[in-house]
Parts: sequence; structure tokens; C-alpha cells
Amino acid sequence: MTPRVLRAAGPLILVVASIAAVIAGLVIGGGAAPRFSGDPGAFVRWGLPAAKLLVNLSAATMVGALVLGLFGLRAGEKEFDVALDTASAGAAVFTVSSGAVGFLTFMSAFAPQLSLGPEFGAQLGNYLVGSETGRAWLITTVMAAVITVLAFAIRSWTPALLTAVLAIASLVPMAAQGHSGDLANHNAAVTALALHIIGAAVWLGGLLLLVIVRPAMGEERLGPLLSRYSTLALVAFVVVAVSGYARALTSVGRWDELFTPYGVILVAKIVALLAMGGLGALYRRSLIAKAADGKGVFWRLVALELAFMGVAAGAAAALARTSPPGGEATAPQTTPAEILTEAPLPPELTLERWLTAWDVDLLWVFVVAFGIFFYLAGVRRLRRRGDSWPVYRTVLWILGLLLLLWVTCGPLTAYGDYLFSVHMLGHMLLSMAIPLLLVPGAPVTLALRAIRKRDDGTRGGREWILWAVHSPFARVVTHPFVAAGIFIGSLWTFYYTDLFRWSLYDHLGHEWMVVHFLLSGYLFVMSLIGIDPVPYRLPYAGRLVTLIVTMAMHAFFGIAIMSQSGLMIAEWFGAMGRTWGPTPLEDQYAGGGIAWSIGEIPTLITAIVVAIQWSRSDERIQRREDRHADRTGDAELEEYNARLARLAERDAKRGL
Repeated sequence: MTPRVLRAAGPLILVVASIAAVIAGLVIGGGAAPRFSGDPGAFVRWGLPAAKLLVNLSAATMVGALVLGLFGLRAGEKEFDVALDTASAGAAVFTVSSGAVGFLTFMSAFAPQLSLGPEFGAQLGNYLVGSETGRAWLITTVMAAVITVLAFAIRSWTPALLTAVLAIASLVPMAAQGHSGDLANHNAAVTALALHIIGAAVWLGGLLLLVIVRPAMGEERLGPLLSRYSTLALVAFVVVAVSGYARALTSVGRWDELFTPYGVILVAKIVALLAMGGLGALYRRSLIAKAADGKGVFWRLVALELAFMGVAAGAAAALARTSPPGGEATAPQTTPAEILTEAPLPPELTLERWLTAWDVDLLWVFVVAFGIFFYLAGVRRLRRRGDSWPVYRTVLWILGLLLLLWVTCGPLTAYGDYLFSVHMLGHMLLSMAIPLLLVPGAPVTLALRAIRKRDDGTRGGREWILWAVHSPFARVVTHPFVAAGIFIGSLWTFYYTDLFRWSLYDHLGHEWMVVHFLLSGYLFVMSLIGIDPVPYRLPYAGRLVTLIVTMAMHAFFGIAIMSQSGLMIAEWFGAMGRTWGPTPLEDQYAGGGIAWSIGEIPTLITAIVVAIQWSRSDERIQRREDRHADRTGDAELEEYNARLARLAERDAKRGL
């Protein structure tokens, strides 16, 4: 199959395989079967999964085209414009199909009488604005429409990057929808589904762009593009496989449930994904060099992979309308803790629970795993070419990421919703202790030394890092005074506004909180002791003064919390119904004490590091001056002494 034929047949192969898979899945799982009561009709029963299938395919086209275009193509060239046009077309279909899913979901849930009257419009409006499912699809539709316009209008690097970020963000509301069409109640399931959707979109959309952009490319540029897509596809495969497994565990808990209709469809999806991964691992690397001639096995394998992707996409759409074994419904939420957190109250926090309690957040598992893997890969590349990298930097980086894993997936997360003191301890570790380990690892310096420079005008990891370091935004946020202001201002802004409430009630708010405090602490510590490139750094004396002033304000924040006579977010921490541990007010007082006292140890360590760096800087300056004196034979010193002697001689003569 030649690229010209594949360009026309590839999308058709994908669509046909997807339709066949979704029809088979609906028949097997009974997702389109008539209901005993409140049946919305055949059009809704079959149209809703078809619309969701179109959502999956169009969203993948949008995201994959933008990501691969930014990572593998050059702005200003025809193929880059083709990638943006492809993303715009995908976003346009995504807009229409998301709106259709929102409407059909409303029809399926309430089975109203379709009419053009005001009552029907009011019901639909209340659903889209007043329910979580309706709001999710409304937000998705609006974001998709914005992306459609942006991707059509832009043609340069930075706007394309911002559009890609918005496109990825537009997939997050979809993660609020479980495979049964109901909102997923467990935060881990929502995170796993979001990662699964984003990884699959990059994987599928990138492959579609390869087929579409091939005729616009010269043969000399095709090989590098295929290699870059292979890198993206490998990362996406790992994310899709792990997140899919985690999501499946929430629906299929036993092996015998794989033989249920839901399990059969799930197995079909898994087999298709594994087949796609196998094709990439076994063939793409070895056949890339032969792909540019437009003939051979490679493009036939692309067609086969598109077919497998269609099966996986169709199966996913069918799963959305198929009830898992036993259903996803849980026991009625009756206790205060269950109503607030959608999870039962954990047992008392004992020493054993500090060592064994886990609440795994898959997002941070990926962050830690990829962070360690790519860091070690960079160190290995440096050493293979004969360059050195300090061992202590590697050790500190790994320790920092492992501590991050413990904070985001261990007892601090498991108990942070129930005990303010535990929440505050996690916050302090995120913003102070973890950055103190990560910053000396100098990841930006390592990346700039280890990642190969591109010479074809495209932007890889190194080029995007350099762009980020030298961007106007980076120049602002990395300024020492701005970093210190963000660090200390975030405390007051977060805890004395509704941002704190948002982080408790909404899992997205929780993730934002972790990212924000981790980055704010990292920027502050980097401005003091980091070696990664930044536009400006204070003199060492200024760094010590900034550290002392900032930590004094940090301590004042802790004292302010300890001095409060009322509870913060009383309807949350005061309504958990705990029968163990300190009272909510005593626990809040302890949390304020943690905020006040825990900063002392990182502050002392940071001050010592700054002092050591200052001393070493003076030693380097002195050694440099000594080497200069050795090269010049102390000419400057001798000239200075001679001048003093002449002045003394002149003064003596005047005295006579």
C-alpha cells in the first residue's frame, strides 16, 4: 500500500473498524437494548455511542496533530500548516460531536418529549448548567470551538503550543464520565481515565497525522518525523497501558468477570492496544529507514495499526454504554465522611498507618517514574560520551522524587482530607523539603547537556527547554523577588480564599494545589541555591536576606493559623464525624504549629548551602586572581608598591 493510497484509505480503515467494533460491542454488551421503562428510543440508544465514538476519534485527531506538529515539524513549512489544519478540522468535529453527546445524554437520562417549546429548552438548559455531567459536556463543547478557531488562525510556535495545552485540557472534563456514563466517584479512577484518554489521543492522532502529512513532506524529512513519532508513541503506550489497567481494576475486580459482556469488550480493547504496541515495538524502529521510498511493509503496518486503533476506539465507545459486572454503584453514602469525600472514614492514624497507608494518585506515579527514568537516561548518555555528572546530584534528585511519591500517594494524601495537620505537613514538604532535594539535581542543566541538538529547524526537548528558560514569562517568575513573593503570597491567598475549599471538594483543585505549591517552592529554592540557568540571581548577601525575610513571614503565617478561634472550612474538617484523634480545633492548632516550625529546618539547611556557595565563590575568585598574578608576574602588585614608594618619596621631599 503506497502512501498516496493510504492517505485516502487510512481514515476510512479507522472509521470502518471503529463502527464495526462499536456495533459489535453494543450487541454483546446490550448497551443499545430497549429499556423496561423510560426508554429514549432507538435513535438515542444507538446515536449516543456513535457520537461518543466520533468524540474519541476527533479529539485524538486534534490533540495528536498538535503534539506531533510541535515535536516533529518546523513552523513556517507546509507540513506544519497541514498539521494545524488537521487539528482545526478535528476540533471542529469534536465541537459538534461533544454537543451531540451532551444533548443525547440528556435525552437518555430523562427521556423527555422532544419539542421546540420553552419547557424543553428550560429542561435542557438546567441539565447543561445544573448537573455535573451536563456542565462537563458544555465546557468541552465550548473549549473545542475555541480550539477550532485558534488552530485555523495560528501558524507559529508559541500560539500553537498554547493551543495544544488548551486541547489537552479540553479532554479532562471527559474523564469525569465513567465507562457506564455516570460520573466516576473515585479520584483514582478519574485520574486514570484522564491519563488514558490523553495518551490514546496523542498515539492515535499522531499516527493519523503521519498518514495525512506524508504527501506534503520530502523523503529526507520523513525518517526523522517517524522516529520522533515513535518516541511519542512509546511514551503514550506506557501511559495508556498502565492507566487502562488501573481503570479496569475499578470495574473488573475478579478474573471470572472477564467472561461477562463487559469483560469481553474490555479484553477486545486490551488485545487491540497490545497489538498496536507490539507493531510499534517490533517493526517501526527497523522499518523507518525503508518507509521513505513509499513502498514496502511499513505502510501496510500503518494501515493495520489504524485498524487496531479503530477496534480500540469502538470498544471504548461501547464500554461507555455497558454496565460493568455488578454495576459501578456503591453502597449508599450515609456517614458524613462518605458524603464529603465519597470514601469511608479511614481508621485512626497510628504509627503503622504512617508506614502502610496508601492512596495512589496515578498522575504522580507517572511523574516520578518518568522523572527518574529520563534523568538516569541523561546521566548515562553523558557518561557514555565521556562527560561527568556528580553522583550526589543524581542521589538528591531520586530522593526528592521518591519523597514526592510518598507525599502524593502515601498517608499524607490518605489522611489529608480528614486532618488539617496532616494536610499542612504535606503542604510544607511539597513547598520546602522536596524542592530542597530536587533543585540541586539541576535537571535543566542535565537536559541541555544530554539531549541532542536538532539542526533541521524543528524543536525537540532541548529546544523547547531553551525556549522556556528564555521566555518573558520565565524571566518574570524566576526573578528572586517575584519567586519569593509567589512563595509567601500563595500561603495567604490559598488558605484565606475559596481556593482551599476548591482543593478539598474537587479532585482537579487538589491536583492544582500540589502542582502550584511544588512549583512555587521549586522556583524559590532555585533562586537561592540553584545552578540551572536563570536570567538573574541576587548576590549571596541578598539571597540570605531574602531567605530570612521570607521565612519570617512564613512563620507569621503559622502563628496566624494557631491564633484563630474558629475552624477553617468548618463544614469540612468540623463535619467529618471522626471519633479518633484530636478535635478539629486542636488539629488546626497543630497544623499552624507545623507551618510555623517545620520551616526552620529547611531554612537552616538552605542558609548553610548559600553560605557554602558564597565561600566557594570567594575561593574561586581568589584562585582566579592568583592565577592572573602568576601569569603576569605580580605586575599589578609591583606597580602598586612602586606608586606607593613614589608618593612616600614625594612627601619626604616636601617635608624637607
